[in-house]
Amino acid sequence: MQYTQLGRSGLKVSRLCLGTMNFGPQTEEAAAHSIMDSALESGINFFDTANVYGGSGRHGWTEEIIGRWFAQGGERRERTVLATKLYGTMTDRPNESKLSALNIRRALDASLKRLQTDYIDVYQFHHIDRNTPWDEIWQAMEVAVQQGKILYAGSSNFAGWHIAQAQEAASRRHFNGLVSEQSIYNLLTRNVELEVIPAAQQYGLGLIPWSPLHGGLLGGVLKKERNGVRRTEGRAAETLKKHHEQIRQYEDLADDLGHEPGDVALAWLLHQPAVTAPIVGPRTQEQLDAGIRALEVTLDADALKRLDDIFPGHRTAPEDYAW
Repeated sequence: MQYTQLGRSGLKVSRLCLGTMNFGPQTEEAAAHSIMDSALESGINFFDTANVYGGSGRHGWTEEIIGRWFAQGGERRERTVLATKLYGTMTDRPNESKLSALNIRRALDASLKRLQTDYIDVYQFHHIDRNTPWDEIWQAMEVAVQQGKILYAGSSNFAGWHIAQAQEAASRRHFNGLVSEQSIYNLLTRNVELEVIPAAQQYGLGLIPWSPLHGGLLGGVLKKERNGVRRTEGRAAETLKKHHEQIRQYEDLADDLGHEPGDVALAWLLHQPAVTAPIVGPRTQEQLDAGIRALEVTLDADALKRLDDIFPGHRTAPEDYAW
């Protein structure tokens, strides 16, 4: 396993992050525990979750599954860099969502209880809260750090200017601010290259891409459909129809390179200088194994250019659209 530092922090994390969103709704608890054990054995030490994970009416379920895994001992907690998130609505009470100081305090304590741990390594804002001032947010986070309940702060789904706003407010308070940003980023969705990635690099944030296979569309979907393994429906089917020719060329390129399409998509992210660790969210052990396999894939300059030709990216704004 390869390791790198998370942004400008001294925290070392694996080049793959284990996403746990499927644990509970898609993957039963025993299988989830087995997957987490296997992840640790393979060297993955970076686990990501959120307080809302668990499905409709079961918010917190995923954190509880992880908490019972930690409770088994064997230094599971000590070997894990644990990241969770807050923002989403947990109940119908008015103060149990977003980033008010009150919700930060209550949501953090609730997550700690479900996770059966004393502290969170990286506590992330799941979305920007436009109604809460940054001074309030950072004051609440400073208290949590002083109490030893969190070590680092991270963001998710922020625009570039949100990152700048957050970091400048933190700097005025002599607080470290954000060390990471979690964004959707893959060959099909490269919007973050406009402003999010430049902001993250400027302020020293590690980028943690979610949906690296774009919901499976970069995981060999056409090959699977031909073999009767998978049938794409709903929004995914619409996206596949729109990008059918690109995905066909991409799967052909993966064949030329001698790799599975999903391995190439993950490897491409690992070759991007701003990326710390793509999030792999396996439902099964086989999917975890496939994610780990991508660490062995090296893409040369020609392969990277051919991928850019198939899936054109963005230059930094404003050069991408202006002189």
